[in-house]
Amino acid sequence: MKIYCSLDEKEKSSLEDIGISLNINDNKIFSYTFWDNIKSLPKFISNEGLDFLYISLFVFGIDRLVYRESANDSWSRDFQVYIPVLNLEVWNENKKLVEEMLSFLSGDNWNIEFRKRDYTDKEVDLKNNIIQENCILENCNKFCMFSGGMDSFIGAIDLLSSEEGKNIIFISHYGGGKGTKEYQDILRDKFIEKYDLSKENFYSFYAVAKSGVEDTTRTRSLMFFANAIALSTVIDKEVELIIPENGVISLNIPLTNSRLGTSSTRTTHPYYFELLQNLLNNLGINIKIKNPYQFMTKGEMAQNCKDKEFFNDNIWNTMSCSHPDSGRMNGEKESCHCGNCLPCTIRRAAFKKANIIDNTRYRDTLYNSGPTARLNLNSYKLGLAKFNEKFAFLTIQKSGPITKNIDKYTKLYVRGIYELKEFLEGLNE
Repeated sequence: MKIYCSLDEKEKSSLEDIGISLNINDNKIFSYTFWDNIKSLPKFISNEGLDFLYISLFVFGIDRLVYRESANDSWSRDFQVYIPVLNLEVWNENKKLVEEMLSFLSGDNWNIEFRKRDYTDKEVDLKNNIIQENCILENCNKFCMFSGGMDSFIGAIDLLSSEEGKNIIFISHYGGGKGTKEYQDILRDKFIEKYDLSKENFYSFYAVAKSGVEDTTRTRSLMFFANAIALSTVIDKEVELIIPENGVISLNIPLTNSRLGTSSTRTTHPYYFELLQNLLNNLGINIKIKNPYQFMTKGEMAQNCKDKEFFNDNIWNTMSCSHPDSGRMNGEKESCHCGNCLPCTIRRAAFKKANIIDNTRYRDTLYNSGPTARLNLNSYKLGLAKFNEKFAFLTIQKSGPITKNIDKYTKLYVRGIYELKEFLEGLNE
C-alpha cells in the first residue's frame, strides 16, 4: 500500500495509486499534543530530532489505520511510505537502517521514500517564541520513560532513591483509553510529594489516529521514545535515556504459538535497542539508551527495589494489563487488571517471587471468566510443559538475534520461566 505523509494540508501528492494520505496536522485524522506540553526550551529541537518525532508519528498513524487482516498472510503488511524530512541527506543515508528497525519492530515490510521539506509556519513561530532561559531541561542529563506500569514505577523509585531527582525528566505517553493516564497521574503526584519534585519534571504526551482500526499498535513504543529523543536534542550534553523493563519481557520469547513473534511487543528487545542506538548515533543525536533491568526478572526487580516502603504503599497504583479498559464494555466505570493476560500473569508471578501480598484488583484470578481466560491458562501451561532448559540458549533467539551476553540472557530466561511456573502451579494450592 502506498501512503503519502505530510504536515501541511496544502501539500498534495502527484503520485498515482495512493492508498492513504496522512496529514498528522489534520485534526480530523490525527491528534497529538507534543507542542502543547512544551512551554519553554533552552534552544529549539534539532532538525534530526524533529524528523525523528514526525517519522514516529507517521509510522504510528499508519500502523493504526491499516488492518493487519488486509495483508496476504493476515499479519505482515507491505508499506510504501513517502515521508517529508528537514535533513534529506542524513535520512537517505540511513534509509535501510530505518526500514530494518521498523520491520523488526512491527513485523511488516517497510519501504520508505524521503523527500525534502522546509519548516512549517507553526515550527517557525515556535522556534521564534518558545525559547526561554531557566528551563528545567538545561540542567538535566537523564530522561526516564514512565508508562505507569510496575517496571517503570520501580525504575523511577530506584533512580530517585540514588540521586538528585530535580535533574531527571520523566516522559509518559497515553492514547485513547483512560486505563493508562489515570495511573500515570496518580504516581506522578506520589513522586512529587515523596521526592520533592515539581510537575516540570514530568512530560506527558498524547497521540491518536482518530479512525484507527488496528489494535496491535506495535509501533507505539517508537513514538513513546521519540518524544524523549526529540526533547533531548535541546540539551548540550549527553543524555541517558533510561527505559526500565524486566529482561524477560525484553527478550519477547513466545511462550506458545498464540504469542509467536510479531503478536507481542519487541519494544525493548536487545536487537531493537541496538538498531535504534545505531540510528541515533548516525543522526548525531547525543543520547544513550539504557535498561538497568536487562538481566532481571520482574520478581527480581520487585525484590531489589531501593525503597520498599514506598513501593509497598503505592504498587497498587500501577497498571500492567494489556487491556485495562475492557471491563467498561460491561458497565465497569474504572479500569482494572484482567488478571489472565500474559502481562497480568507475569505481574502476579512477580509478587509471589518477591513474597509480597498482591492486593491488586483483578477481574479474574482463577482464569475462569470465559473461553479467552481458559485458553490463556491452557496455553501458558502448555508452554511451560514444553520448556526444555537444555535448549534455552536457542530459545532466546526466537524473537530476534542475540549475539552478546548469551549466557546471561539464557540464565535470565530460565529464571523467568521458573518464576512463572511457580506461580501457576500455586493456583491449585
